[in-house]
Amino acid sequence: MTTATLTNVRPSDVPALLEAGAVLIDVREHQETTAGAAPGAMLMPLQTFSVDRLPTDTPLVLICRSGGRSMAAAQALAQMGFTTYNVAGGMLAWAAAGLPVVAENGAAGAVL
Repeated sequence: MTTATLTNVRPSDVPALLEAGAVLIDVREHQETTAGAAPGAMLMPLQTFSVDRLPTDTPLVLICRSGGRSMAAAQALAQMGFTTYNVAGGMLAWAAAGLPVVAENGAAGAVL
């Protein structure tokens, strides 16, 4: 990893990024993701965030509730050389765009 990039993306851009091989990482706390998260997201709360658990050879798409925490994480990772994308507006924008939100038990979820 030699070049660092950070790009803000709309929720509607995320499915294409994932299709191209990016990994979606939700940095919200467990009580938030239990209520609802994007299907297939890797759940890694900021309190327990570990760079060692991240793939180093694929872009990372970070998301939180409204975009602030994920932006901070994406900026830090970009400075370490990762290619990162921040979902502008976070899960609130994701849900507003009509993208799926799933609770931990598999039922329809909600964004807290």
